Amino acid sequence: MLDVKIKLMRENASLPEYKTAGAAALDLSSCADGPVTLLPGQRILIPTGIAISISSPDYVALLCARSGLASKAGVALANGVGVIDSDYRGEIFAAMINNSDTEYTVEPGERIAQLMFMPIERAAFTLTDCLDETERGAGGFGSTGK
Repeated sequence: MLDVKIKLMRENASLPEYKTAGAAALDLSSCADGPVTLLPGQRILIPTGIAISISSPDYVALLCARSGLASKAGVALANGVGVIDSDYRGEIFAAMINNSDTEYTVEPGERIAQLMFMPIERAAFTLTDCLDETERGAGGFGSTGK
């Protein structure tokens, strides 16, 4: 099991928690001082009130959208997935965006994102003039069909 130290950064911060025994990620809650209203298309940083220390540089914490919030209200992470490096020690904020056509109010304590820990591999690059051939080759966007 990965050792992660956690620091509560705000008075009303709550510890993240796995909601079920099979959950892959922990729920993070808004730690804003009051309700935060996102207008359609608006982006805003919402504090979670926590900072973490990951015990190994071989791991990363990923901030992921909550599927229910995204599918029901159109509110998700503006950056898709947030990357929290093992050497970051500041408060974790969720960059939220309202993709719907109606305003949405995030209440203090509302679950807004998920925090997942994943192992990482660091790449070692080798400069070359040619790459190995594949069936796909350089086929890009849409090249494999619909």
